Amino acid sequence: MESISAADVLSCLRRIEQRGAIDTAHRALQNCGQVFRYAVATSRAPRDPCGDLRGALIPVSHVHYPTIIDPGEIGALLRAIDAYGGSMIVRSALRLAPLVFVRPGELRAAEWKEVNFEKSEWRIRAERMKSRVQHIVPLSRQALNILRDLWPLTGDCNHVFPGIRHLHVPMSENTVNVSLRSLG
Repeated sequence: MESISAADVLSCLRRIEQRGAIDTAHRALQNCGQVFRYAVATSRAPRDPCGDLRGALIPVSHVHYPTIIDPGEIGALLRAIDAYGGSMIVRSALRLAPLVFVRPGELRAAEWKEVNFEKSEWRIRAERMKSRVQHIVPLSRQALNILRDLWPLTGDCNHVFPGIRHLHVPMSENTVNVSLRSLG
């Protein structure tokens, strides 16, 4: 460990960068730093050379996703969703999304067994949540109406929003995104 220099680590990281994996190069540097800090703490290395590489890698460019913050534009989007001419299943997903404020993956993979019409709630199982904690979504009257209208179409399926080709899997993650793009 003590023979490894900052230049040695940087040489390896540059090869990762040359592949275009900038984020991976940064994570590899973090991992190397953790290993070296452990080596220092256990007297296996005199110092962590990774600290010398601060700013040496190409910066990670963060992608900012489009968002609507103008109330007028939000209203226009909601009106466009109501006028959406695609399938009822996709239109229902589009209409339900702003009422429940869950991640798109959780919405498209919603299961009928998670929905309780009597309690007006949707209990998303812990296994499906990023935080691994059950999430309870209160359902408004409007959300319940959307789900009740959808029940005759997909109530026999496990998923509220089943895939077009295979009814036992949820709709594609691109379905809602493509539909939103088609709305402008």
